[in-house]
Amino acid sequence: MNRTVMIVDDSLFMRNILRGIVQEKGYAVIAEAASGIEAMKNLRAQNPDIILLDIILPDSNGLDLLQSITEARPKSWVVLCSAIGQEQVIHKAQDLGAKAFIQKPFTPEKVIEVLESLEE
Repeated sequence: MNRTVMIVDDSLFMRNILRGIVQEKGYAVIAEAASGIEAMKNLRAQNPDIILLDIILPDSNGLDLLQSITEARPKSWVVLCSAIGQEQVIHKAQDLGAKAFIQKPFTPEKVIEVLESLEE
């Protein structure tokens, strides 16, 4: 597998949880970001295969950031990971190129299920 992952979430606690889940499953976390600016900087420097992206960030809207990410790296898979699970938000994210959505709070099994579904 050896897919690389960047985790974008303003919560250090959430980044730590996600890092533990994906690393245990064999993914390499090559970057983390707590803001949109940091995410775009890391995206250009690291070019991850998968981006786990929160919608609420201190300096940007996750949907706007999603659009910037998919324009900059169309081959990267973006998975939104947010407590905001309204249907219209999910549909907008899919229209902008998100491959999947993980509703917070989540279980480790749900995160792995979504990541494995990307591989199919």
